[in-house]
Amino acid sequence: MRSASIEESVGAQLVVGLPGPEISKTLLKQLRSLHVRQVILFSRNIVSLKQVQAFIQQLRENLDRSLLVMVDHEGGRVDRFRHLRQGLTHFPDAMSIGATQTLAAVKRQGKIEAEELKRLGIRINLAPCVDVRVEGSDFVIGDRSYGSQPHRVRRLAVARIRGLQSQGVAACAKHFPGLGAVPRDPHRKLPTITLSTPEIERVHLAPFYAAIQAGVSLIMSSHVCYPMLGDPPGLPATFSRRLIHDRLRKRMRFCGLVISDDLQMGALSPLGDLPTAAIRAIEAGHDWILICKHLADAQKTFDALCRAYGRGHLSQDALDVTMNRIERFHRQYNHRPIPPK
Repeated sequence: MRSASIEESVGAQLVVGLPGPEISKTLLKQLRSLHVRQVILFSRNIVSLKQVQAFIQQLRENLDRSLLVMVDHEGGRVDRFRHLRQGLTHFPDAMSIGATQTLAAVKRQGKIEAEELKRLGIRINLAPCVDVRVEGSDFVIGDRSYGSQPHRVRRLAVARIRGLQSQGVAACAKHFPGLGAVPRDPHRKLPTITLSTPEIERVHLAPFYAAIQAGVSLIMSSHVCYPMLGDPPGLPATFSRRLIHDRLRKRMRFCGLVISDDLQMGALSPLGDLPTAAIRAIEAGHDWILICKHLADAQKTFDALCRAYGRGHLSQDALDVTMNRIERFHRQYNHRPIPPK
């Protein structure tokens, strides 16, 4: 089998957002230039279920490569299909689910979500949040968490993961190493969590261990600083090799894909431009980097990553390992959508 070029490999590390609900020749040209193999959908891309299915099919047919589509489909306020009234099940927020539903019901929720997403051509659900909510923390997590009891969060998250993945849709445990105690929203400013190491281990990392043991395919990191886990002040988990490579990969033995949160969030903007953030995230150990807006910015990032690999600033050996993981993931989840009923 032909080995991938640096450009193809860098494209395989990008997950990009698209500008709207239509596919133009200009958009396809941009995506081909980026060698993109993963896209993320938002409400701006969604007019109807029929339109989404045709949108994804058109992307597949015109890009002539293995393509995976993902969406944030948590339930409650994080539901990119929320404006559509029919054709898709809209589940309540995780907090409500955690307070009222059984494990069997949550697993059934995952199965229903998977079947409905598959019919559209979507094979990755960026859910569940496995963050354990701490009283007084910022609302950015709030009702997206299954609750404040780690054992309850752990069991419900595992049930959802198993439901999704039993039907061929990848689940994503987020936001590593735990966002439930965050004092402010990382969409705006860089926060710091100062909980003790034993408390982070006992409460906030426990659901990630459970998700890994359950075989979760994807874990998303957070743009939050955790100095009590050994990093210097001001260093977010996104850029922390100690957390992503040493702890998540080596110590916790996670073998799936690690994806960053959106690199265009406000938390990272004081720490350098987008290409620099992407390089630092990959140095930390991420397989996929998420760029949700502006394909022109994605192009600048793509060019910078190609230069970084070409000059040896980023490791080619590490890229080869990442590419093996990405190819395995594509083989597992990249199937044609189920025809509509």
